[in-house]
Amino acid sequence: MIYYMEIKDVTGIVITELPYSESSKILNIITREYGVIGVMAKGAAKLKSKLRAGASKLTYAKFQIYYNDKGLSNLTGIDIIDNLKNIKTDITKISFACYILELVKQVMKHEYNENIYDILIASILKIEEGYDPQVITNILELKMLEYLGVKPIIDSCATCGNKTNIITISGDRGGYLCSNCRQNEYIVSDKTIKLIRMFYYVDISKISKLDISKESKREIDMFISEYYDRYTGLYLKSKSFIKDLEKLQKVK
Repeated sequence: MIYYMEIKDVTGIVITELPYSESSKILNIITREYGVIGVMAKGAAKLKSKLRAGASKLTYAKFQIYYNDKGLSNLTGIDIIDNLKNIKTDITKISFACYILELVKQVMKHEYNENIYDILIASILKIEEGYDPQVITNILELKMLEYLGVKPIIDSCATCGNKTNIITISGDRGGYLCSNCRQNEYIVSDKTIKLIRMFYYVDISKISKLDISKESKREIDMFISEYYDRYTGLYLKSKSFIKDLEKLQKVK
């Protein structure tokens, strides 16, 4: 019996590309329709291939594929939506974008949800537009915690439930802390407390301005890093690269 696969249009972003034979590639693509899929791009490494321009990491496009839910799909065409050239020409933006892709890939192993895809694309496009990649990444990181099943407590004190006198936030203790429950935790600024809650609820695609102090950026990133270490169990190489890059830039 012969089975015919139907060509399907999927929208997504390439997260990895691997050489296959002398002229082909295997792509991993995060798609809105099916989550993370593997795709064979035959001949994509050839100079004259119609697939060459789009069969590369960090390409946001519509892909025409023979979809196979049990193995590799086959790529037949690509319509590029955005080649993300601003990201691809900036090492800092590339670093954050790659981390975002790796993180979302891990989150989708726990749960596939179209909202996760929408948050990913909105974040990538905001970085491409020139918004602070660290801030956009922190917003996405906060939003992903719900899909990992470990949402922080940011509407009340994580210890007693008090909604007033919130004075700091602790990654180790799970969220906001009030003045009665705070022990020896570092006290963050009032602005940071408000921003963390705003980050969690904001629609990334609607962001039109980001004006955040270095102090708040440092405090927010510190909380998120501590929280991920304490509650998610995720270790991502791309996150380590960002930290190493930041150290190099400080030396300069």
